[in-house]
Amino acid sequence: LLVTGQASHAQTCRVNIGTNAQGTVSYMEVYEYDYVSEKPTFPGGDRNLMTFINATRNYPIDAYRKGIQGRVTCAFIVNTDGSVSHISVLRGVNPSLNKEAIRVLGEMPEWNPGKLNGKPVPVRVIWSVPFRR
Repeated sequence: LLVTGQASHAQTCRVNIGTNAQGTVSYMEVYEYDYVSEKPTFPGGDRNLMTFINATRNYPIDAYRKGIQGRVTCAFIVNTDGSVSHISVLRGVNPSLNKEAIRVLGEMPEWNPGKLNGKPVPVRVIWSVPFRR
């Protein structure tokens, strides 16, 4: 991840969005969450986001039986239209929990997009999905 300053108070980063058929890696420039004037928000706020995660999350049975627990920290992009994309695990716990965290975040409804100077911009959000027995 490369971090660059685009303006005195608008910091961006480049996010790897995949490799094309020719093997060229593509990047997307997005704004960091703390550097936009209006932060992206889940419909109804953080409390509703946690309610959504708790209602959607399925604790993988094998991990549950083995007592594996923790928080899977993920990054994702809230696009200018509010859609969520490019979900990745920043700090995982276990492959099955990591996969479930990505699935849950991928099912989120559209967010209210972040804005810079009143204009919607893509913003990178970091969020943890908890797994506790």
